[in-house]
Amino acid sequence: MDATSTIAARTYSAARPATAPATDGAGREGLASLAGDFAETLQRGENAAEAAMAGDADPQALVQALAESELAVETAVTIRDKMVEAYQEILRMPV
Repeated sequence: MDATSTIAARTYSAARPATAPATDGAGREGLASLAGDFAETLQRGENAAEAAMAGDADPQALVQALAESELAVETAVTIRDKMVEAYQEILRMPV
């Protein structure tokens, strides 16, 4: 490794912002916000489906709302799976 690469690596690591510890309750607020956004996304999808069945919405709006709902559900399932995996990993730790 030459000197330029070493200097560049040191400069980059010094320029990265330090990670600050989360304040008490920040995780709960983030999860509550995430759950609220999830519920709103699903509600928009349901409203778009109802409007499409009544003939009041264009098909593009329905497809977009359903795609957003599908993405929200997939994201929620992925988060749930990661949380369960982390919990199981903690249970496997020796005491």
